[in-house]
Amino acid sequence: MWLAAAAPSLARRLLLLGPPPPPLLLLLSRSSRRRRRLHSLGLAAMPEKRPFERLPADVSPINYSLCLKPDLLDFTFEGKLEAAAQVRQATNQIVMNCADIDIITASYAPEGDEEIHATGFNYQNEDEKVTLSFPSTLQTGTGTLKIDFVGELNDKMKGFYRSKYTTPAGEVRYAAVTQFEATDARRAFPCWDEPAIKATFDISLVVPKDRVALSNMNVIDRKPYPDDENLVEVKFARTPVMSTYLVAFVVGEYDFVETRSKDGVCVRVYTPVGKAEQGKFALEVAAKTLPFYKDYFNVPYPLPKIDLIAIADFAAGAMENWGLVTYRETALLIDPKNSCSSSRQWVALVVGHELAHQWFGNLVTMEWWTHLWLNEGFASWIEYLCVDHCFPEYDIWTQFVSADYTRAQELDALDNSHPIEVSVGHPSEVDEIFDAISYSKGASVIRMLHDYIGDKDFKKGMNMYLTKFQQKNAATEDLWESLENASGKPIAAVMNTWTKQMGFPLIYVEAEQVEDDRVLRLSQKKFCASGPYVGEDCPQWMVPITISTSEDPNQAKLKILMDKPEMNVVLKNIKPDQWVKLNLGTVGFYRTQYSSAMLESLLPGIRDLSLPPVDRLGLQNDLFSLARAGIISTVEVLKVMEAFVNEPNYTVWSDLSCNLGILSTLLSHTDFYDEIQDFVIDVFSPIGERLGWDPKPGEGHLDALLRGLVLGKLGKAGHKATLEEARRRFKEHVEGKQILSADLRSPVYLTVLKHGDGTTLDIMLKLHKQADMQEEKNRIERVLGATLSPELIEKVLTFALSEEVRPQDTVSVIGGVAGGSKQGRKAAWKFIKDNWEELYNRYQGGFLISRLIKLSVEGFAVDKMAGEVKAFFESHPAPSAERTIQQCCENILLNAAWLKRDAESIQQYLLQRKASLPSV
Repeated sequence: MWLAAAAPSLARRLLLLGPPPPPLLLLLSRSSRRRRRLHSLGLAAMPEKRPFERLPADVSPINYSLCLKPDLLDFTFEGKLEAAAQVRQATNQIVMNCADIDIITASYAPEGDEEIHATGFNYQNEDEKVTLSFPSTLQTGTGTLKIDFVGELNDKMKGFYRSKYTTPAGEVRYAAVTQFEATDARRAFPCWDEPAIKATFDISLVVPKDRVALSNMNVIDRKPYPDDENLVEVKFARTPVMSTYLVAFVVGEYDFVETRSKDGVCVRVYTPVGKAEQGKFALEVAAKTLPFYKDYFNVPYPLPKIDLIAIADFAAGAMENWGLVTYRETALLIDPKNSCSSSRQWVALVVGHELAHQWFGNLVTMEWWTHLWLNEGFASWIEYLCVDHCFPEYDIWTQFVSADYTRAQELDALDNSHPIEVSVGHPSEVDEIFDAISYSKGASVIRMLHDYIGDKDFKKGMNMYLTKFQQKNAATEDLWESLENASGKPIAAVMNTWTKQMGFPLIYVEAEQVEDDRVLRLSQKKFCASGPYVGEDCPQWMVPITISTSEDPNQAKLKILMDKPEMNVVLKNIKPDQWVKLNLGTVGFYRTQYSSAMLESLLPGIRDLSLPPVDRLGLQNDLFSLARAGIISTVEVLKVMEAFVNEPNYTVWSDLSCNLGILSTLLSHTDFYDEIQDFVIDVFSPIGERLGWDPKPGEGHLDALLRGLVLGKLGKAGHKATLEEARRRFKEHVEGKQILSADLRSPVYLTVLKHGDGTTLDIMLKLHKQADMQEEKNRIERVLGATLSPELIEKVLTFALSEEVRPQDTVSVIGGVAGGSKQGRKAAWKFIKDNWEELYNRYQGGFLISRLIKLSVEGFAVDKMAGEVKAFFESHPAPSAERTIQQCCENILLNAAWLKRDAESIQQYLLQRKASLPSV
């Protein structure tokens, strides 16, 4: 599953220039105070887990024969299940998962014997189970379990649910669609809804004859339904052995485009009616991706077809149902004229992610949700490998560092992080681990592991793993064993230090020239967002470390495995004037703190670009994090940021922009917010002037991304020339004289709204209403929060819950308001409190509720707000967001500490800098 794109997360980056670091004693006491503060607010420990038992093993399914008849007008469905089952231990009851379903009749017929009717259905609603009681003992052996049931096509975007769409003629209709991961197949039919209880499925759907009906497999029969001439019964081929969470069915109105992959697999992309053209880009990506994975894993795709379908109302970004992958419209549809470059890239990544799961997750499935990270971390890594293969011009691995690696480190530095492997029990706990740790840290440690093993042995190990466990279930240890056998390296010993304990190390390094050699002294300590680690027993990691030098910045001079707290390393034949850098390519999942002399020698490599882009990015990001943690001064990082004046690389600018955004949010709590905007303008103006507004001959994908980023940054900060040009182009766009290119729309919309009035907002809302494409609607929704006046902010928040905004997109509108300004943040938090019941019911405890909370409160920087947020959620529980709430409160306290510590020195630096600049 791909989670929908979050706004750039709040909290990044960090080392030592100029003045010495604060005395260690001071840092220790400060860090201790911070932890005491967390404890006093009750933020440092997760609540006890709810008691939970997995299903008993005495009866299990072999095959589900399932027929469903959805009613698209009354929003109900009827179901008939005939499951071939194995009684492994004599029993007089069968326990299954069941939620929001009413069972009408149930019976069990042992093979060759008479049917036994169930005499009672005991629903355990809290645990989402039902116990079927029988009047006599079911003996060991096989038999048939029959259940007739009814359910509701809900509007919660989970289970078997309804999705609203508008026909080309303007009529509102509903499709019936599914989203079962993690634990919602039980809302569509009674089943053994655990990933390790696999079976085959024979699915039939009774649907209106003018509707498209799809499921995991190909259609094998379509015939009139005897009771109603307007209906047809569609039968699908039997599936391979698979888990319930990967079953899917869709009933609705769709067009499609199709092709065959070079391996002969039928690939289709289903789109809303009239938009088949918008499925062509995803079709092209999918047709290239299937053979790539087949060759990489050396295992063929096991089904005869794969469908990719755009669903109007969809909570996640996409879901990897075997053979029928469901997507948000914005994660699948590309309009050649109206889609921006970042949308094309997103579609390519999401398609790559979901198709990787067809092998890694679907063919071989995690044994239990504890190993979810293996599914999602692996797919989140290999999607980049796939996109790099299909679109080398995207420079996608550099973007990985900014999008995934740094995002994971940000979250994992918190006291309220969690290990990659989390013990999961009750279903309510599963949604919580669909987060940046499972996805982005998972992907980052897989990337580090791939680099440590080497591609050849990694592929060999992956093939061994998939071949050994195909159509079965596996745990993390099983993958380590296969990779260990392929590489001969201590994979389990190394990786257990990364998956079974939370956090990651800060490697401190200093160097000494000894004749012709450079001696490095390395030490590792856990990196904490609140400052140096102060616990008794510091966790240790086995860290694959690469070291490069200015002699060849793109090659590792030395590779070592750091398996102890401290070690010395000798680099032979290094001249005194050569720099030395750790973590070539920013692949190792750690932060680096250099001695001041080593750092000074690296800084010219930023200005003259002799350091590779991903290393320039990593260096700046580490410095920013060290400053945020109070290990160095923020002023030193601002000085380093100024060295990026010649920077040409989009991703380096993107990361710099993100960090300056975090700083801007922090300083919105001060009276010198305008000064940091002036700093942003000074840093971004030169690259803005070089790029200009219009594409030049020979430019490509990354130039388009960079132009949008830079103009948006300058416009938001109030750069006069950018603002004037944005207003001029917006006016021409609205009047239809010169339509804005898709890549310029977000920065222009943002700029005119931030510095606009009620008329500007009304025009934007009108453009939103007129937009035919969901990408354009989302583009507008995400920037509405930039507006500054209190009345307009209220108008945007009201709009967020209106019929005009799809339920899954409300979150990004409210999050945009919270991230737009200080007054927006306060208004968004009040709005959430005032409308909590409606919002909570809408998302029913899924991961969207966690995202809403995170986007809305994490920008606060006053201690008492952490207490207020905690108190609100104590009286308004959100079980699936408990960990997110703890992390947000921790971040608020960290922001407050950062502000107290550095605000004065930042202000002085910005004012002195302003005074020393020539007046324009």
